[in-house]
Amino acid sequence: MTSPLLLGFLASLTLIAAIGAQNAFVLRQGIRREHVVPVVALCTVSDMVLIAAGIAGIGTLVAAHPEAIDVATYGGAAFLLGYGLLAARRALRPSALVPADAAPARLGAVLLTCAAMTFLNPHVYLDTVVLLGALANEQRDGRWLFGVGAVAASAVWFVTLGWGARRLAGVFATPRTWRILDGIIAATMVALAASLLLG
Repeated sequence: MTSPLLLGFLASLTLIAAIGAQNAFVLRQGIRREHVVPVVALCTVSDMVLIAAGIAGIGTLVAAHPEAIDVATYGGAAFLLGYGLLAARRALRPSALVPADAAPARLGAVLLTCAAMTFLNPHVYLDTVVLLGALANEQRDGRWLFGVGAVAASAVWFVTLGWGARRLAGVFATPRTWRILDGIIAATMVALAASLLLG
């Protein structure tokens, strides 16, 4: 029989590894080498809180009140659309600076954006609170061990993404590559916003 710890790790890693708003943001911060430790810590702690809430039974409550998800859906879509438009503006602006040459963003603003990317995304509630919570509770006495595995996967993923992105900094030494990345981020954000509204 597979350990609940390993099951939690694999289930969580499968869910968070897909490209999304939060991952794109962490990737960008990693490439910029800007506030990586606080961003990775915020993402990991957020997942820990949400996974624990799901195991504690909040997922059942969320599933029973879909109107709460509706509020997060419209708020999240608006935020993602706005962030996508800002990324598109950076990509299209011929005078865009390489981020290393630009003034660094303030820590508070970066963490606020990261929190919005996390908590205004309704998929985070469906994936971590509802789905991981349900999978954990199938393990009965091993549900908290499942949760430890899930949180460990989150920590491994965000640390790898944040610090792994630093290795790409040399590739992103010109405005052109940043414009390409911001173009991809803009398309991803707008597509995610559309999928929230249409889904």
